[in-house]
Amino acid sequence: MKIGYIRVSSKDQKEEDFEDIVDKMYIDKTSRKDTNRPCLQEMLSFIREGDVLYIESISRSARNTRDFLELMDTFKSKGVGVICLKEPIDTTTPSGRMMATVFASMYEMERENIMQRQREGIDVAKQRGVKFGRPKTKIPKDFEKTIKR
Repeated sequence: MKIGYIRVSSKDQKEEDFEDIVDKMYIDKTSRKDTNRPCLQEMLSFIREGDVLYIESISRSARNTRDFLELMDTFKSKGVGVICLKEPIDTTTPSGRMMATVFASMYEMERENIMQRQREGIDVAKQRGVKFGRPKTKIPKDFEKTIKR
């Protein structure tokens, strides 16, 4: 059976159209960096030996190399092949498995670089006096008196 899996980060993000190539589709509409996603877990329970899983991209299935490799081990132990459409990788071949690992590492590095740039940007903004979070609430002068009443 041909199975499709997509993770989209927001409700507005469009899912790829897999209808012409898959028999069953799983779509997680969540922004999670781990693999604890409802449809992913459902798909992992459903998928079985001989199935082929189609994913849009490695980066949409896992955000770190360890999670991706654990998923790949699960699929391999179940006898399931994985085909990535964006990276054109087929994990049923030795070179495909190796390339999938390389891409997973690259996506993890990309995520870490984004987080580092974000932290640096926040630090620069703080040095310039930008305030983050909610504005402080001003307490009225007669607050204590009102509370005592």
